[in-house]
Amino acid sequence: MELTCLHNKFNLSALPHLSLPSSKNPNPRFFSRKRNNLCLASTSDTLVTGSGKEVSSKKDAELGDLKSWMHKNGLPPCKVVLKERPSYDEKHRPIHYVAACEDLRAGDVAFSVPNSLVVTLERVLGNETVAELLTTNKLSELACLALYLMYEKKQGKKSFWYPYIRELDRQRGRGQLAVESPLLWSDDELAYLTGSPTKAEILERAEGIKREYNELDTVWFMAGSLFQQYPYDIPTEAFPFEIFKQAFVAVQSCVVHLQKVPLARRFALVPLGPPLLAYRSNCKAMLSAVAGAVELVVDRPYKAGEPIVVWCGPQPNSKLLINYGFVDGDNSYDRLVVEAALNTEDPQYQDKRLVVQRNGKLSVQAFPVYAGKEKEAVSDMLPYLRLGYVSDPSEMQSVLSSQGPVCPVSSCMERAVLDQLADYFKRCLAGYPTTLNEDESLLSDPNLNPKKRVATQLVRLEKKILHACLQATMDLIDQLPDHTVSPCPAPYAPLLK
Repeated sequence: MELTCLHNKFNLSALPHLSLPSSKNPNPRFFSRKRNNLCLASTSDTLVTGSGKEVSSKKDAELGDLKSWMHKNGLPPCKVVLKERPSYDEKHRPIHYVAACEDLRAGDVAFSVPNSLVVTLERVLGNETVAELLTTNKLSELACLALYLMYEKKQGKKSFWYPYIRELDRQRGRGQLAVESPLLWSDDELAYLTGSPTKAEILERAEGIKREYNELDTVWFMAGSLFQQYPYDIPTEAFPFEIFKQAFVAVQSCVVHLQKVPLARRFALVPLGPPLLAYRSNCKAMLSAVAGAVELVVDRPYKAGEPIVVWCGPQPNSKLLINYGFVDGDNSYDRLVVEAALNTEDPQYQDKRLVVQRNGKLSVQAFPVYAGKEKEAVSDMLPYLRLGYVSDPSEMQSVLSSQGPVCPVSSCMERAVLDQLADYFKRCLAGYPTTLNEDESLLSDPNLNPKKRVATQLVRLEKKILHACLQATMDLIDQLPDHTVSPCPAPYAPLLK
């Protein structure tokens, strides 16, 4: 199972208190019912006042909680209960979470949600052929699910999914362990990630969401029978981009990637699933598709009242932050990526390209550097980098005729390769505005802004990997037999980024 998020100011929770824009080509069905279907402005359980503080509707108690609604609609008896914990921001309502309602043993089924209470693309579009066409073209499953929930939300309490959507509103796209995804942070907040490759990844992901928004009307026209029940304008006229972005992020924060199911069912929104479940990198419990349901089998014992945790997939901390708004200091899957590329100006580029392909590499090769395995990663890069330093045609012919990534290595070449690698790690570290010691000092402040705290946790872990890589490289330099040898010139050295 992979769990795939976005922010408080802009997410599904913002939909209830934003009116719809006027349309150049109004749909008369839309305007005839507009007053009764203004998002959830008059029906939501959560309203944001002018001061930005949330207030609860008195009707909350009447409507009951998410679990009561699920039992009423087919959820069998289960071994969990919904509890709440305070939000880090006093302006936000407490966060709900799933906890054991009795002592559990490893292997117990905590809950089993029937398919009738699970939202998938197959359910949304009805026709799996259409679903597959959409997801293999320009729109992702997440975009389609977000659009569906936006239209359902405009139905207000008439929507079958109202209690579930209300719970998503309450969560505001937040995971159980930290803040909202940086996909919706302000520019000033994104500056907390200066120097981190994650910042560029966030901006790239945001551009991807914008491209998907521009393709939304495709869903309307391809699945017209589905949207006949919604008396509203086409998507890009009914929903501004910022609203879609909010919904997309909220869906991303709670979607579950089911295994061994048809394409149209692989991404699912499961009530009682994320974001009500806490994520843990060292957990192996997964939401799984079984006959007619999605169930959770716990992987460890729990005492009554303890929060239930699930595995979030083999994701590095950069992905955990983008998708779920948290960083895991014990994440064995955490990694950085060093990209090395053969120099295309090299007269022997094609021969070198042939050699790297023969050894399972590419002309532009990504080398993952896992936390705790930096020495192995540096060793894995060296044969590739050495090849880039080969300049003599006869030496290149010798490499071509050899088996394996074998290059003639002189002392000056090895020094040049290691110097280039060390300089690269130093440049990466210099790109951060703070040092490791300064990060430690920031994190010791109990009043540190939550977004700055999680960003600092991420960059601190990235710097630790880079420092370990630099140390491994310097150790190799120290092991060279002759330190008086100057690095050999390399007009076509590989490129590192």
